[in-house]
Amino acid sequence: MTKYEPIPAQPLTEQRYHVDDEIDFRELFATLWQGKWIIIATAVVFATAGVFHALSQPNIYQASVLLAPTQDKGGVGGIGGQLGGLASLAGINLNSGGSNQTVIAKEVLRSRAFLADFIGRHNLAVPLMAVKGWNRKQSEWQYNREVYNPETGQWLPGEDGEIQQPTDWDLVKAFKENHLSVSENKESGMVTFSVKSHSPPAAQQWAQWLVEDINEHMRRQDVAEAEARINYLENKLSDTNIAGMQQVFYQLIESETRTVMLANAQQEYVFKTIDPAVVPQEKSEPKRALIVTLAIMLGGMLGVFIVFIRAFLKGGRPEHGAEAGA
Repeated sequence: MTKYEPIPAQPLTEQRYHVDDEIDFRELFATLWQGKWIIIATAVVFATAGVFHALSQPNIYQASVLLAPTQDKGGVGGIGGQLGGLASLAGINLNSGGSNQTVIAKEVLRSRAFLADFIGRHNLAVPLMAVKGWNRKQSEWQYNREVYNPETGQWLPGEDGEIQQPTDWDLVKAFKENHLSVSENKESGMVTFSVKSHSPPAAQQWAQWLVEDINEHMRRQDVAEAEARINYLENKLSDTNIAGMQQVFYQLIESETRTVMLANAQQEYVFKTIDPAVVPQEKSEPKRALIVTLAIMLGGMLGVFIVFIRAFLKGGRPEHGAEAGA
């Protein structure tokens, strides 16, 4: 029988933690101190560039109007509650959601069709796409004469030879991204329209026009729908000889007529102005102090990066400078 001898235990190797894996903060700060002039010079260059950039940006002003949704319209809302069943028998769908009308109005306000019509109706193409600022002393636009000639009223050709006149797509995109914002307070239901522009009077005027136009647009739409329903009911009325159904049609026509009358009599149809837009006295953009601060921070970080790169190129990692010298 073979006797197995125990295998002698191998000595355990101890893990060695190298001192050079630890950061030597003294060497780190020493490296930064040696390169302090590089850091300062880079920060100064970026600060200077930030100042020039901030001063070159024109002032932008914002005008805001606070609105409250109007109450449910008496015409359509009354029909939905009183004659909705009879109207459905006649083949008419009557909606009584006044709150839904506010949601629809906000979406219409952001829609491409409404904004394109709004820009065209008020001739906003030039202020949106062909100006670079506003002269407050003379109260006039400062035009970008590489794009538009204000004397002749013509758009100029670009480098490719094509006329730089913007399309409806360009105008709506610029207005939505750079000028218009719509917000709503979920608790109170209040809606705020905010409009930005280089011109303080223009910002106030555009905000006022938006409120007027969206109210008028929704009024015309509801009146047109009510009149279409009236025509339909009158045609149905002439086609039936049943006294009961004729009475239903008369009541529906009366309600739709009331809807048209109330819509035409109500100036603020969907949104009621609580706090009208005023000409802003203070700019909202650009935040020049923030621009300069960010430029200094970026310059400082770039300077630190350059100092560390120089330390690596000279003789290894900056925190190991002492060991590299030894």
